[in-house]
Amino acid sequence: MTENTHADVALRVLVYSHDAATRGRVMTALGTRPHPDLPRLDHLEVATAPVVIEHMDAGGIDLAILDGEAAPTGGMGLAKQLRDELDACPPILVLIGRADDRWLADWSRADAAVPHPVDPFTLREQANDLLTRARPRI
Repeated sequence: MTENTHADVALRVLVYSHDAATRGRVMTALGTRPHPDLPRLDHLEVATAPVVIEHMDAGGIDLAILDGEAAPTGGMGLAKQLRDELDACPPILVLIGRADDRWLADWSRADAAVPHPVDPFTLREQANDLLTRARPRI
């Protein structure tokens, strides 16, 4: 009989963008095991803001990656709304269109920002950092 630990439970990463190609690039960059000290990742692809809110309200999300360039609802406005409305909000990483948009990411109260086009190494590093900090210690 094996004991169930936090390491056995996958981490759920919500990936929001209206653009399927952007969602695909994010999920490919992260993969299912971006760091040996973390459990595997289960990606939840979301294309609309109402569905993001529905999943975030339900809980069980360990990291939300929101496309700041998404339309009609941008990820930065959505990040701000989630921070304002959820009592227990998981870490949020936003994808920004330009480095100069970092101030908007700060305004949205996102925990991290990564510029478009997605650099897999930068995205993985930021996501691993957020997941490691948010993960309960065993």
